Amino acid sequence: MKILSCSQISVKYEATLALKDCSFELEAGNFLAVFGENGSGKSSLLKSIAGLIKPSSGTLNFNGIKKSEIGYMAQQTLVQKDFPASVYEAVLSGTLCKHKYFYFYTKNDKKLADKNLELLGIEQLKHKSFQELSVGQRQRVLLARMLCAEAKLLLLDEPTSGLDAVATKQLNSTLKDINLQGVTIIMISHDIPGTVDFCDKILQLGNKYFFGSKEEYNAGIA
Repeated sequence: MKILSCSQISVKYEATLALKDCSFELEAGNFLAVFGENGSGKSSLLKSIAGLIKPSSGTLNFNGIKKSEIGYMAQQTLVQKDFPASVYEAVLSGTLCKHKYFYFYTKNDKKLADKNLELLGIEQLKHKSFQELSVGQRQRVLLARMLCAEAKLLLLDEPTSGLDAVATKQLNSTLKDINLQGVTIIMISHDIPGTVDFCDKILQLGNKYFFGSKEEYNAGIA
């Protein structure tokens, strides 16, 4: 089932054109890697899909997915690092967006938090302060939090930035496991060789525009 159609999207900041005429379509369960040089509009594209900025032209159409089911992870910031909570509290808070009329956690919410802590391999960090974690551990906590919101589409802006090779490989493997459970993922990455291995669609922005399968990309069509 097609869940996202992006047609001729452009993003302009005052007089600066950040993204020009971007078009692609995604099926539910796709894993899309977004490549491109700095300034090619990768982050602007994700922010447009997340609803954080409005495209200056073009259309975004969603099918079978609500805005509340889209999870967005920006690049690492000091705000993320200084999140004043334990790991468990941070992950569990992801369930709150599902409650319209009450603000307490149910037994099912807590089970879901424990499940996602285990899925991301951070159950042993449950009682640690978010502020004490490494970059890679913080990324896993934020992913677990988005999964507690039961996101169907994850938008990840360079989630492996700042990680060493081992941590990058581990996080990429975890992301693929999440994808295989039916979650659609769009991920910006500068690690082209490491990312091509586990994605199924590739979008390359900039002077050499490309959208297609990883097989087409590897065949040199890009």
